[in-house]
Amino acid sequence: MLIKTYGSAVFGIDAITVSIEVNVMQGTKFYMVGLPDNAVKESQYRVESVIKNIGFRMPRLRTIVNLAPAALRKVGAAYDLPIALGIIAASKQIELKDNPEQYVIMGELSLDGSLKPIRGALPMALQARKEGFKGFILPQQNAREAAMITQLDVYGVRDIGEVLDFFQGYKKLEATVVQTREEFFATQYDFDIDFSDVKGQQNVKRALEIAAAGGHNVIMIGPPGAGKTMLAHRMPTILPPLSLQEALETTRIHSVAGKLPVEATLVSRRPFRSPHHTISDVALVGGGGGIPQPGEISLAHNGVLFLDELPEFKRSALEVMRQPLEERKVTISRARMAVEFPAGVMLLCSMNSCPCGFFGQIGKTCSCPPTLVRKYFSRISGPLLDRIDLHVEVTPVVLSEVLSGQGAEPSAMIRERVMAARRLQAVRFQQEAAVYNNAQMSSKLLRANCHLDEAGGRLLKSAMQRLNLSARAYDRILKVSRTVADLEGSAHILAPHVATAVQYRSLDRQQWNV
Repeated sequence: MLIKTYGSAVFGIDAITVSIEVNVMQGTKFYMVGLPDNAVKESQYRVESVIKNIGFRMPRLRTIVNLAPAALRKVGAAYDLPIALGIIAASKQIELKDNPEQYVIMGELSLDGSLKPIRGALPMALQARKEGFKGFILPQQNAREAAMITQLDVYGVRDIGEVLDFFQGYKKLEATVVQTREEFFATQYDFDIDFSDVKGQQNVKRALEIAAAGGHNVIMIGPPGAGKTMLAHRMPTILPPLSLQEALETTRIHSVAGKLPVEATLVSRRPFRSPHHTISDVALVGGGGGIPQPGEISLAHNGVLFLDELPEFKRSALEVMRQPLEERKVTISRARMAVEFPAGVMLLCSMNSCPCGFFGQIGKTCSCPPTLVRKYFSRISGPLLDRIDLHVEVTPVVLSEVLSGQGAEPSAMIRERVMAARRLQAVRFQQEAAVYNNAQMSSKLLRANCHLDEAGGRLLKSAMQRLNLSARAYDRILKVSRTVADLEGSAHILAPHVATAVQYRSLDRQQWNV
């Protein structure tokens, strides 16, 4: 007897529907075809144990399991549940009252029949709705995540017994319901840290505010203990909240990577990823054996990627980020496939001014010879630095500011200014596809929206000649100037706005070229 069920395979952040056909006929062998990987092939042993442990029998006939389309590689153990259901039904051990072809069914089985969570539930649910399936049956731990998709009944189950009872008509499953907007907006501003915790550092806070308002990349340079990491970790608290569309896209990436907590729904706050400097190239940008997985730059999509101690990262790892930072996406090519992951991140970096950390610091003695300082800075390539809009010097906080009882400006107040600037940019780019902030402006948009007055033009020309800046750095300064003007509510870029942008090009100045 032939029984057909449907599952789903994830490629990149999208899903492809897979039909699981089980045919039981005369013979004695078990065959699984359709390009399964080892984890899928091993399902034969898991399914056989489960079928016996729940009181059914494994048919001693020729059993063929076909996973179609056959040219698509099937990865992972999440096909256990539809395969087990198909074998039991095809061997006529149960009578189906409901048609399993109306549902997408996924779940990894334990030997006692209970279900373990799967990866990629959200993109699977999106594809199931797109193809008009009646419902999606999956492990209970993933039900709330998949239930974020409307117009699709999502059924979370604890074990295979519930699924068998449902299709035999013995039990009615309750669709999982999530209050999307209420749950999403309730946790958007739920931060444990705040900019009010940081004493002093007004210049750095201003730079981070500009970066948040325009989506610009930032690097902070300063001695150990100056507060670089403390400031970086508070960056998400001043960013605009995620929209529902951004949250869905971010959640899809985290779902595919298996990073969503159990019983999670949507990612409600902008991601903040801070990988260690020993990270490999593949872990940073994505890839790996089998089906490529998203890397840290994609997991930080719509949020912040923080690279602490930037010169300590491998040169090769930093260089592979250059193209994703420019194109806001990562394309991973293999012989049989090419997978694309979003990579729209705000890059936030920190570094010391030299290996000992005290080069150029008043009151501190640097023990590094000039050759060592040059070598330290040469670990970061010029093309990568060109892609960083703001270079900010961080100096130690003086004792009087540390001991001061005066409260610093909270994140909420800074965030209001940032959101006001973003609203101006939303109006400016409302006719542009995939452009949401000043940092994403193309050359055409730059010419249309970044006109300088005479004084501003002279100032920028002088800075370009004095600092010997590249054409890319010229564009970056214009974008930052546009953001500074937006924060001040100015329709035009004035000379003071240009001066502020040029001020934040610390690494281009002569003092660092020892």
